[in-house]
Amino acid sequence: MSSTGRFLQYHQPDTQYLAAKIIRAGILGPIIAGIIYGAPLANILPTEWQNTFLALGYIGLILLIFEGGLQARLDLLQANILLSVCAATTGIVFPIGLSFLLLYLGFGYGAVETFIVGAALSSTSLGTTFAVMSSASETIDFSQTRVGAVLVSAALIDDVSGLVMSSVIQSLGSVSDGGSVNLGWLISRPIVASVAMTIVTPVLAKYVLAPVFRRFLQRRLARYGHRSNIVLMILVLCAFVSIAAYAGTSVLFGGFLAGVLLSYLPSTQNDNAPEKQCESPEEQQEAELPSFAETFEHYVQDVQRYVLEPLFFASIGFAIPFLDLWTGSAVWHGVVYTLLMIVAKLVVGVWIPLWAALSPPSKAVEHGGEARTSVAASRTRNSRVKAAVSPGCLLGMAMVARGEIGLLIIQIGFNSTTYLSQAAFVTGIWAILLNTIIGPIAAGMLVKHRGKAIGDGVWGVIPVPKAHTGLTRAEHPVRGPDRTSNAEERCST
Repeated sequence: MSSTGRFLQYHQPDTQYLAAKIIRAGILGPIIAGIIYGAPLANILPTEWQNTFLALGYIGLILLIFEGGLQARLDLLQANILLSVCAATTGIVFPIGLSFLLLYLGFGYGAVETFIVGAALSSTSLGTTFAVMSSASETIDFSQTRVGAVLVSAALIDDVSGLVMSSVIQSLGSVSDGGSVNLGWLISRPIVASVAMTIVTPVLAKYVLAPVFRRFLQRRLARYGHRSNIVLMILVLCAFVSIAAYAGTSVLFGGFLAGVLLSYLPSTQNDNAPEKQCESPEEQQEAELPSFAETFEHYVQDVQRYVLEPLFFASIGFAIPFLDLWTGSAVWHGVVYTLLMIVAKLVVGVWIPLWAALSPPSKAVEHGGEARTSVAASRTRNSRVKAAVSPGCLLGMAMVARGEIGLLIIQIGFNSTTYLSQAAFVTGIWAILLNTIIGPIAAGMLVKHRGKAIGDGVWGVIPVPKAHTGLTRAEHPVRGPDRTSNAEERCST
């Protein structure tokens, strides 16, 4: 008897392969697997295993956001912050407003339960956003694009907003039970904490941590290479996650800031430094500390991408009450509400063509003082708006997924309050599930067909600004030889 008849030959799961390669949405396979193997359908995995996978998946989510922080472009985030705030605000207001139109006025749900469902659908899945950006295109790094920066900022703002919503909804349960809640502090605490961390982190990094690291630690740690980076990454990530949790803001936001901080610490190599001029090329290479992004890619990325990240999306499948979705009223209520909620997030993408139409040509094509081309600067308003349509569609589609934040809010409303009915809960679950599936698929298909055009356009890849390296030899031709001869004298002595 052939040995192959007694066991299953190993192969890559077809659902993950199809989702990742054909529709460019690798998150779909794990969600389907979570529904099938978890409690919603077959319940093959014991509850303890599902809880363990949920915890491991959340670690994968934090690492996914942390990786996004390591690769983030602060110059792009700062340059597009106003546009990001407008996009995020639209993505919060429209779902709640349209929910009241349909659920409250159309389906006859109560005002409070309509607010709970609308709050859940006003969120944006931060993990899904970064997953789409990292896996949608094999040729374009969307973390280096202008539209990618707007997407990241808007998703982060929506994440903090989702935390505020979940806190408010959880307090509604205490109010309904007769307890007293300081609603003002409950709402303002995560906002104040987020703003404070956003302001303090770059200031602390620029004026305290980075100078100390570059002067006293960088060259000393270089001899340990990736090992020292791993230790620092663990310490900083744990510290920021803990600070964010105790301060009352999102731990995902803390993970993102940890990545941003670490990416800023190392200095660019200064080959003109006196101590480096006396070193051989081999010694200079040994003294260079690898970047934190390189360390993450070398040691963590494969485990995060192929183990922890799929477990996170599978844990979303664990939380879907799949069998409760298939009643007549639940299906048509859910489908109609899903379509409305897709529109509510697609509207966010309108801001990019609108921004291109309202901005002067120089502002529309410049970033950080670097113009794209003189031809681009002379574009007409219509051509600029036309060039912004595809990036706008990408922004809107990538914001559609609700994922973990939406499930958290609606389950808090269902389990911790008496306001949310079973019918409203199932309607909201339908919309969260379908939006989390449809959004990444649509964004992946758009990137598959228009990714290169988006990356090469005005809203695409922005070159990294050249670091300030001081005056060139052409500006001071007399001092160049003096510096060289002085360096030779120092090395000879």
